[in-house]
Amino acid sequence: MKKTSIFLLAILCSTTVALAQIDRTKYPEPAPAPQINIGDPATFTLPNGLTVFVVENHKLPRVTYSLVLDRDPILEGDKAGLTSFVGDMLMGGTASRSKDELDEAIDRIGARIGASSTSASASSLKKYNAQLLELFADVLFNPAFPQAELDKLKKQAISGLAAAKEDPNSIADVVRNAAMYGKDHPYGETETEKTVENVQVEDVRNYYDTYFKPNIAYLAIVGDITVSEAKDLVNQYFASWQKGEVAKHQWPAPQAPQGNKVVLVNRASSAQSVINVGYPFELKPNNPDVIAVSVVAEILGGGASSRLFQNLREDKGYTYGAYGNINPGKLVATLNTSASVRNAVTDSATQEFIHELKKMGERTITQTELDLAKASLAGSFGRSLEQPSTIANFAINTELQQLPKDYYKNYLKNLDAITLDQINAIAAKYVHGDNLQITVVGKTDDFAEQMARFGDVQFYTVTGDPEVKVAITDANVTAESVVDRYLTAIGGRAQLAAVKTLKSVSEAEIQGMTITIEQLVDQNKGIAVQNTKLGTQVLSKVLITKDRVTVTAQGQSQELPADAATAYQALLAIFPELNYATNNTKLELDGITKVNEENAYKIKVIQGDNTSVDYFSVESGLKLKTESELSGETTVEKYDIYDGIKLPETITIVNKMVPMPLKAVTKAVVINGEISADELK
Repeated sequence: MKKTSIFLLAILCSTTVALAQIDRTKYPEPAPAPQINIGDPATFTLPNGLTVFVVENHKLPRVTYSLVLDRDPILEGDKAGLTSFVGDMLMGGTASRSKDELDEAIDRIGARIGASSTSASASSLKKYNAQLLELFADVLFNPAFPQAELDKLKKQAISGLAAAKEDPNSIADVVRNAAMYGKDHPYGETETEKTVENVQVEDVRNYYDTYFKPNIAYLAIVGDITVSEAKDLVNQYFASWQKGEVAKHQWPAPQAPQGNKVVLVNRASSAQSVINVGYPFELKPNNPDVIAVSVVAEILGGGASSRLFQNLREDKGYTYGAYGNINPGKLVATLNTSASVRNAVTDSATQEFIHELKKMGERTITQTELDLAKASLAGSFGRSLEQPSTIANFAINTELQQLPKDYYKNYLKNLDAITLDQINAIAAKYVHGDNLQITVVGKTDDFAEQMARFGDVQFYTVTGDPEVKVAITDANVTAESVVDRYLTAIGGRAQLAAVKTLKSVSEAEIQGMTITIEQLVDQNKGIAVQNTKLGTQVLSKVLITKDRVTVTAQGQSQELPADAATAYQALLAIFPELNYATNNTKLELDGITKVNEENAYKIKVIQGDNTSVDYFSVESGLKLKTESELSGETTVEKYDIYDGIKLPETITIVNKMVPMPLKAVTKAVVINGEISADELK
């Protein structure tokens, strides 16, 4: 027992000494970067021009097929959105199988098949290889392109576009691309409801007939398969694919602006600004600088340790996160940095973006930053190798981008070899803090004047068109006269002032469920109620007086704070415009702009600390849209006449409480009807 204790004590002491010799204040020295053992693909080409790569990997009994079409970017024009439908239309059924039958056959063998306008893929266990390829070939070569599937896709796309027009990040992407590349360029054109509606089944079929050709196609096969087996299967299922001429398209390479270009998009309802700062330049994927550029991008904005994140979030507290990337491209490369910040600090945050870009180009990268970026990129690369599709992409990319044959094998070694001097030279070569495009979506009244210090300011619409604000030369047109004309257009002051009670019932659809919205206003009693129902179930009830707003939901009642109550208290005035002259409301006429392709007077309505914006049709005088930070945006799509008064019949509502645009259709209106005390409880 004594000997055992001494023995254990000796081990403990020796271990303690060993641990004491480790300096835990320093990172361990990195081991040499390994060469990645990616098998060289066997390559062969069919007589029809299809190039095939085979990468054997017998660890798992699965096989993955990845097909890519190498076509030039195309301009879709008045049918923008066409290519987004092609993949789903291919999966919509074949000449011998309906969509349901196709989906069932795929599920039966536990397979995955997918498609897009420039690619397709299929994967399953090896034992189902024959069934998988029979289904894959059926999808690729016998598509039915059913009208019903296109109708469904178009409806979904239009709904998505409506949501995107109200999403600041989506707006920023659309406007950034339109302003940077131009709408007559494939990278800058914009989908709209109109262009989506223009797409017909014949357009999808014409695209398919034009571009789905084997002579511009590459097929990568990865998994538990031999080259001999692959050749037999490819010849069996792909040899009859007919080759054909594919049109080439040449596009000018976009250039960075000369001097900074500031592009602003106004959303009066936005509490935050979305900022994009960047520029286009030339950097092809096979340029020897690409790996080093990816390290620069990682240091600039790749994550929580990046310069942008540390500056704008950790140091300044302007945002939850700031990021940046650099993307090489055959036609054009882009540097893009972005963040969402409070409106009040939009110009300050923009200054920090410019500061970090300028600083990055001044050879300021440290060894610690370089080491962290290398480790992050190496980890991402290693994790990507777990997916069979990654190996397939490597094989195809090597061919498409004309990369060195050992590019991916030596990726980690080449990444590790980058020195501090080299990375600073690369940063100086590609990153600069001038000739930038600065795109901002937000409440521009809060920061437009301050943004002028960064460059030439241009206003754009949410659809990526330069905003054309027409100056008003007629001295008789004032904010007050525009409002008076609106009141006349909907019924006249006398008739509107006679309205003391109003009941309205509207319906809206959310995720397939019909929601009923009931509004009751009794101006004599100074009470308004808004009920929201799902069927007969009351989801919420809002009781509104001039002193307080109380919300009841799920048996719980809560009084809203004053700032949140203000939006609801506007309901107490059935026609608030009648009272503008007597309640200290200030009106400002801000020119003529477009609302849904219609010329509209823009009127700022200032009531104390709250400012909203109304848009009135130049032609009809009717109100087309209202924007407010408190209540969001309401767009009137259609008016109807109720007891001689024109009221909105169809409106679209967007606010912070609703995850997507809500279209409400009026079903009933009662003017000056009796409202019982029970209804106003």
